[in-house]
Amino acid sequence: MSNSLEENYAKGGFTKKLEPGKRPALLLIDFVNAYLFQNSPLFANVEAARLASVELLKQARKAGIVVIHTNVSFQRGGRNGGVFFRKVPALACFEEGADPTLGAFGAGLEPGAGETVITKQYASAFFGTSLSSTLTSAGIDTVLIAGVSTSGCVRATAVDACQHGFIPIVVREAVGDRAPGPHEANLFDLQAKYAEVKALADVTDYLQRIRH
Repeated sequence: MSNSLEENYAKGGFTKKLEPGKRPALLLIDFVNAYLFQNSPLFANVEAARLASVELLKQARKAGIVVIHTNVSFQRGGRNGGVFFRKVPALACFEEGADPTLGAFGAGLEPGAGETVITKQYASAFFGTSLSSTLTSAGIDTVLIAGVSTSGCVRATAVDACQHGFIPIVVREAVGDRAPGPHEANLFDLQAKYAEVKALADVTDYLQRIRH
């Protein structure tokens, strides 16, 4: 008789839990209107994730932790986006000269005073940016991850957070994707191998405990 998926992974040793540290930062990945407006080629139908992220951002600000936002921008023609830009034509909505409203941050998720904005060209927020050094210089040990999309930039960033020595905590309700299949499959894989996938309520409790 074949084992269930959970039994198979447990037998392979994919059950270790990572404990969050004492110096977290919140990383909001690409929560811009291109993923929220229905007339956008990147529309992902992630309103529930936006609302959860608004609440998460409020809790992070109350706790006084570092908050970092990412967005995406390409030079005209997309040369600085390389193969990624060529592979996903819809990324042209972030090209210089495109509709600026699509690149603007979503309602309730606009960066506040003193919050860092990192502009990227590739899926991972770590690739080709100052994110790792910014986190390291602030003494961060844990990265709370929200944003879009679960199977794309969220996954790539969570994997790179692990590889850069930060504990990745993916906030389940605060990440979204355009289809439930890839969303759930990637959350499962992240929990098994690279990160902790935690409920918003649990992350809120954690932030209240470490409030500065």
